[in-house]
Amino acid sequence: MSLMDIIILGLALSMDAFAVAVTSGFVMRHPSLRHALKMGLFFGGFQALMPVLGWSAGLALRALIMEFDHWVAFVLLALIGAKMVHESMKADPDQGSGNHFDTLPLLALAVATSIDALAAGVSFAFLRVHIAQTVLVIGGITFSLSFLGVFVGKKFGHFLEHKVKLLGGIVLIAIGVKILIEHLSAA
Repeated sequence: MSLMDIIILGLALSMDAFAVAVTSGFVMRHPSLRHALKMGLFFGGFQALMPVLGWSAGLALRALIMEFDHWVAFVLLALIGAKMVHESMKADPDQGSGNHFDTLPLLALAVATSIDALAAGVSFAFLRVHIAQTVLVIGGITFSLSFLGVFVGKKFGHFLEHKVKLLGGIVLIAIGVKILIEHLSAA
């Protein structure tokens, strides 16, 4: 995977976190710099941690499925992308309730929005990416977008929320297709 592929993947994976940050900024009347930093650190930290966990699990399985690893990467990314596209098309009436900046709800949201990164991390073992660079890029992008998302939400509210999930899902599917095409054309 090239650095540009990793950046695009990081942007796609961060769309759930960005959507939650936008919603949180919209729900809270006056989010502060401290709130935005806290959300960015939680979301960016979990988006960096979860791929490492997935990558570790993938390494354990790599020898067993090396012959069809490109199919595994494709299926995982396509499923994650399809899930994001599906979620972008339904309204979530409970998303606006509660204070997303309290530690326990924020922890739950950070885990929930990084499950896709865990699954993507499994595919990293088969793609033989440089894991430290990859998770630093993904975590950094997610931190930045989550931080900014709080203030975007304060300004623009729910207008962007579902559109970023849709875009992120489409990008993940496209990356999966690209990986599959590259492996099949090289064979």
